[in-house]
Amino acid sequence: MSLELSALAQAPRLLLRATLKPLQGTRFQPTGFPEIGAAQYEGPDGEPTLLVESAQSMANRMEAVCWDRVNDDWVEPLKGLSVVKVKDKAGEPLTNSVLEAHRVNSPYILEGTDKTVFNKLKSELADMEEGLVDLRKLARVLLSLDVNALLHGVFLAKKELAGGRLRLPRALSGFIEATGVRVAASGGVKNDSVNPSGDTSRGFGNVPFSRDEFVSADIAAYFNLDLAQLRGYGFKQSVFDLLVALALYKIRAFLETGLRLRTACDLECAALAVQRPSGFQMPALDVLEQSLPDLIEAAKDEAKFQTTLVSYTGEKSRRKRKVKGDQDSVDDDANDDDGE
Repeated sequence: MSLELSALAQAPRLLLRATLKPLQGTRFQPTGFPEIGAAQYEGPDGEPTLLVESAQSMANRMEAVCWDRVNDDWVEPLKGLSVVKVKDKAGEPLTNSVLEAHRVNSPYILEGTDKTVFNKLKSELADMEEGLVDLRKLARVLLSLDVNALLHGVFLAKKELAGGRLRLPRALSGFIEATGVRVAASGGVKNDSVNPSGDTSRGFGNVPFSRDEFVSADIAAYFNLDLAQLRGYGFKQSVFDLLVALALYKIRAFLETGLRLRTACDLECAALAVQRPSGFQMPALDVLEQSLPDLIEAAKDEAKFQTTLVSYTGEKSRRKRKVKGDQDSVDDDANDDDGE
């Protein structure tokens, strides 16, 4: 079976809904946030609703299924795509632009003494220091340097790069939520068989704790691929098709291999439905795996995919200046790194 994308030709978005369920039992553990814990809220009709996985976490998980950590490379169907790899001072893999928190804007890529990527971005985007940012040109540069940034989004928040105005929105997003949720309260004890009444502040003693998990008859993952945004970059059809196929691969691989979100949150996909556009059928994972190498080959002349190697041995040296009346040094360089 060949990859068929014609039903997406005029669609502005691809919207998918995957029905999920616990792999074993009925309980699951959602993502938690500092100070608020689980994100519980009322839906528009007052139904108890729960955020199981955030958009930020989903982006990370959809990228994790694309990378072979053992071999420090793309998984087999994606080999040949552009990426920035970071090595430590011993030449061993440290991180890369697919997995790093801020992707190509990572401090391990732009803030070290190796300025390969920084200088490339600065030289190729130098004409954007003033005036409108040319998003098409930015997309072309990123296509050859870090193709993943075109789907994940990027914010090059460095004042030396067009005043920190280089930004592409996320094109592929997703989240998981559950409706009609109820709390499954439980708990446990951290046992100390040697000194049960010991000082718990120092890690000794028995420590009882409570724990909230949840049950729900409707857990769903939602995915949104902004096709109009990808078309707006002005790439040839071969590159557009590759970007779409890469996004579909991320979704399929995540649903089939990446749903063990936490120790107490192991899910499986029961069904996958296309919400928009009508007439599109989501290709199977094996079809995507078979099609992607040919799509990469077809796009490489325009894309000029590169594997860029960067060494990171520590932060770049910073000039220090003394503030009158103060003995503390102040950095001349501000840390403009973007948030995730």
